[in-house]
Amino acid sequence: MDFGLIDRVDFAQLIKVYVSPREGQQRYSLADIAETVTTAVFGNPDSDRICTSHVERVNLTLRMQIRRLIRLTNGFSKCQRNHKAAMSLFFCFYNFCRVHRSIRMTPAMASGLADHIWTIRELVEALP
Repeated sequence: MDFGLIDRVDFAQLIKVYVSPREGQQRYSLADIAETVTTAVFGNPDSDRICTSHVERVNLTLRMQIRRLIRLTNGFSKCQRNHKAAMSLFFCFYNFCRVHRSIRMTPAMASGLADHIWTIRELVEALP
């Protein structure tokens, strides 16, 4: 699925190769990185800007704001239908209702999809 953006997007992968943990290391300790391998997937990505910080930030935001993604909590998703609904609602809120400090507006406003910050009422009324 390319959403018609293939000719306008630069995309690369950064693969981190880790060394095996040393003897006696705790299982939750960070492993050391032996090397990184970058691969251009499509477009013309700038090799100086290839990093994992954006996706790591998104993953952290998801884990911190959606308890359904955390095992051993009472909100952990057991039903795929409810999980998909909760994830969809979060992404709509994140993009249309939540002002991001770095851009001082919602991502939907920054991309031209919205002309104002949506209220929760507007979000719920827009749902199918």
